[in-house]
Amino acid sequence: MYLGVLMRVCCAVAWGMALLPILPARAAEPASPPSSIAIAQTGSRASVASGQRIGSIESGLIAAKASAEVRYLGNWIQARNDSGGRPFAIVDKKEARLYVFDEYQTLVGSSVVLTGAMPGDESVPGVGQRAQSSRLARHERTTPAGRFESQPGQNLAGEDIVWFDYDAALAIHRLRPDATHAVRSQRLATATPDDNRASLGCVVVPVAFYERVVRPWLGARRGAVYVLPDKRPVQAWWPSDAPLIARGD
Repeated sequence: MYLGVLMRVCCAVAWGMALLPILPARAAEPASPPSSIAIAQTGSRASVASGQRIGSIESGLIAAKASAEVRYLGNWIQARNDSGGRPFAIVDKKEARLYVFDEYQTLVGSSVVLTGAMPGDESVPGVGQRAQSSRLARHERTTPAGRFESQPGQNLAGEDIVWFDYDAALAIHRLRPDATHAVRSQRLATATPDDNRASLGCVVVPVAFYERVVRPWLGARRGAVYVLPDKRPVQAWWPSDAPLIARGD
């Protein structure tokens, strides 16, 4: 046990990462030049899961048939260099999709996902602590909107995950092989996003997408995660008149 903890500390120091205490990701979560593009079908909703670069932000999102809100936010991020030269992701809760970009602001993959069971753009105070015992009321099972600093980490089971709101015990993680696996797999495979509100708040992705896209980029270094709102327009969170970043000479 002590040797395992020491090894995690040493690895964190070697990679220059801040070591966070290991928590469950919402404990019962369950347990929380471009080359050719491989398209993995998830029901009738295609998921780009190649881990290869897919053009610029605009061209990549058009190719992925992203919503107008996702394209607006992608252009907003690019115009202001808001990601700060780090990989980032955009979560579209309404369409139940995740878009992952590398540090050059190039789309590297998109996938259908599961998000919090209840619509909502805020986390209830103290939800992160209550999540450790898996006692979350249904109205607390939200995926909050906003911009979050992401960081690779682990849950209590030693599974590698990507924290995006550590205090609220929220992470991006794989679909897990537990009692809910069959039902959640079916929800990921349907042709509609209407039944993808199924998690305690974490963003749950297919295993293949996590291994090929999420882990190499968001799971290897710090990044940013942008979660689109359910209730207010995207412009209310990311105004079009926000300052731009001047180009260097």
